[in-house]
Amino acid sequence: MRSAGAADYFDTFGLERRLGIDVAALQRRFYELSRQWHPDFHQAAPAAEQARALEASARVNAAYRALRDPIARVEYLIRLEEGRETKEGAAVKPKAPPALLAEMFDIQEALEQARAAALDDALRGALAAQREALRTRMTEAEARIVGPLSRAWDAAAPAERPGVLAALKEALATRAYLRTVIDDLEAALGEGPEETHVAHRGD
Repeated sequence: MRSAGAADYFDTFGLERRLGIDVAALQRRFYELSRQWHPDFHQAAPAAEQARALEASARVNAAYRALRDPIARVEYLIRLEEGRETKEGAAVKPKAPPALLAEMFDIQEALEQARAAALDDALRGALAAQREALRTRMTEAEARIVGPLSRAWDAAAPAERPGVLAALKEALATRAYLRTVIDDLEAALGEGPEETHVAHRGD
């Protein structure tokens, strides 16, 4: 860690702004920094130093949460590149990307039918099949984000990065919309949402 007031989470761990990260090495560095800045080790220090340690410890934890998960890492990178501190529009229900509009029309129609009347076996089966198909689509979208698109970012020259960033944002928008529709299907089927994406959770 270069300083308690490092510019961004990558810098907090002494990393370049890349999406390909050795997660095991990241975890080891996290443990090192956690021990270094844990407030318990600074209790006898002056108040200013205690405050600095508390701030640094909180930053290390936040940085680790953002960088250990490949999807969260992409989302953080986009915010960083766009100069945003928070997840802009995170509380807004995602809109269907143009490429999915026609495909989602039938699903939305079936959802409206399910909300308006009791589910029969045929409609339940149709909704369940659509949900499984969308889960597959979301897994594919995530694999594209953490695979070829992330590698493209790491290999991109500065002039190429805006295009890669736009592709990452589009893929994330598709994933967010699919997740929302899957949740809607699960609610219509009387089931709870399940965490299905490929991002690593761990510790």
